[in-house]
Amino acid sequence: MKKTLSNLINIKLFSLLTLVCLAVFSSTLSAKKPNIILFVTDDQSPIAGCYGSPVIQTPYLDQLAAEGTRFTHAFATTASCSASRSVILTGIHNHANGQYGHTHHFHKFETFAKCAALSLPNQLRALGYRTAQMGKLHVAPEKVYQFDQYIRQPNGHNTPSWIEKCKPLFNEETDKPFFLYFATHDPHRSGGVDKTAPEKLKPNLFGNPPVGKSYQGIKETVYDPAKIIVPDFLPDTMECRREIAQYYQSCTRTDQALGRMIEALKEAKQYENTMIIFTADHGMAFPGAKTTVYEAGLHVPFVVRMPGLKKRGVVCDAMISHTDITPTILDVAGGLDEAKRAPKKLLPVEKLGRGENPGGKLKNYHGRSWVSLLETEKTQGWNEILGSHTFHEIQMYYPMRTVRGRRYKLIWNIASPLPYPFASDLWVASSWQAQYQKGQKALYGKRSVSSYIQRPRFELFDIQKDPSESNNLASDPAFAEKLEERKQRLKLLQKQTDDPWIMKWEYE
Repeated sequence: MKKTLSNLINIKLFSLLTLVCLAVFSSTLSAKKPNIILFVTDDQSPIAGCYGSPVIQTPYLDQLAAEGTRFTHAFATTASCSASRSVILTGIHNHANGQYGHTHHFHKFETFAKCAALSLPNQLRALGYRTAQMGKLHVAPEKVYQFDQYIRQPNGHNTPSWIEKCKPLFNEETDKPFFLYFATHDPHRSGGVDKTAPEKLKPNLFGNPPVGKSYQGIKETVYDPAKIIVPDFLPDTMECRREIAQYYQSCTRTDQALGRMIEALKEAKQYENTMIIFTADHGMAFPGAKTTVYEAGLHVPFVVRMPGLKKRGVVCDAMISHTDITPTILDVAGGLDEAKRAPKKLLPVEKLGRGENPGGKLKNYHGRSWVSLLETEKTQGWNEILGSHTFHEIQMYYPMRTVRGRRYKLIWNIASPLPYPFASDLWVASSWQAQYQKGQKALYGKRSVSSYIQRPRFELFDIQKDPSESNNLASDPAFAEKLEERKQRLKLLQKQTDDPWIMKWEYE
């Protein structure tokens, strides 16, 4: 009798345990994946209230940082629009994914077809996400970057007005989460100039409306050129100050778009289940930043708000790059094999058209997931980034590679015998022309005009002592050993990422 009773009790306990396990398993299977918004601005440096600026007004980004994680050492891998965006959306350096420069018009660069197997939008579609793109895409071909829907923007520079078009995505009644790639056109330089400026060289408007006017529904924040802060890499001239003031205004309007997006998510009751990543394709559109691999070109804002985390307002010191975005988002979506740094499942690639370039073997990402760092301030093992630039516009062949550690940074100017080529909008910039017209010895920031145009083969900087990168240590005998060590490290990273330009070590 006792044995029978004991058996009955054991059976009941086992049944109860089984039910509990099944409930937990069922709950895990049905646990809702977070929505994901990747908010990418165009040509924006980490100049914001949350990054220490006392002047520029970015209240919504500041609030996002207070509710999430702000990375202090986040970097683009190249300061060029198409090339950078290809890295963001594939996790592969542009020297390996084939998007060497701009894709539009006569530039005609395209990502290799095989990248379709692991690109971010394609992978998320396969994982059950509703995928949408709005704003600047600037990569090709579509088979590599396939979204379920492409939301048309109502006005190129009135970015806050775009949010109304996003609301149907937020409010759709479905169990499927959404992924929105939201890419602004601002604060990129625009075609207009401020004709009211008294100087002969007029500042670019950076997408802002003419002085005294506003876009519909927008209250523009106008900045006094005398009160803005001039970064060390730029000249402290009135021409430059006026352009920075316009740049600030464009950034603040873009921040309003972020604010309206957050408001729309809250109205749709989606905010608490939405991961938001805010960054830029690369640094601000000034000579010395955009199209270079200097700090001002590669250093970008990077703020993440992740649902479910207990610790907020984290300031993380990990050195991350745009190669890490795709693997991280796949990690959040449940599609990353973290050990292999690869998708759990490579997707089939459509049959190639005649003459279409498939590219090399691509099975894993060059980056890795930083999800585990979101509640961590001091990190280990995140101490280095690789930068890789080859083209911007098709006329601008000037390949550069850089390896940047916590202290020392090496730049290899592969085409150093050539004069440094300028993007068309940067060449005509009043901030540049005001100094260029003074002659080759005129200072542009802490460099001379001539030294900016004609660069040595190697540049070695102590970033801690020389954040403006104005003191090249490459020719200093005292740093010969450090120079060689950095060269060898760069070669290794080029080999690991299948960089075709590695052969340039052997000739020229």
